[in-house]
Amino acid sequence: MDKRGHRIVGVHITDRVQTVPDVQRIFTEYGCYIRTRVGLHEVQGSYCAPGGLVLLDMICEDKVCQEMVAKLKAIPGIDVQQMAFED
Repeated sequence: MDKRGHRIVGVHITDRVQTVPDVQRIFTEYGCYIRTRVGLHEVQGSYCAPGGLVLLDMICEDKVCQEMVAKLKAIPGIDVQQMAFED
């Protein structure tokens, strides 16, 4: 996939407290390939949900994206889904 398309990677995190350091390390490692990053989690007053969803708009070749996805999936409590839109 070239830089004109959109590859959306959804990262569902079930235990943010335990997994954030590993997830953030991988996001930093592949940071040059992340065009947009959006994090979603429930917040009510002083309550912050333990789970969340991160959406990444990637600009990378399939091999690089699949490398990152494999590293994320190796972390317990992480689920990863992908969508690709070609221009």
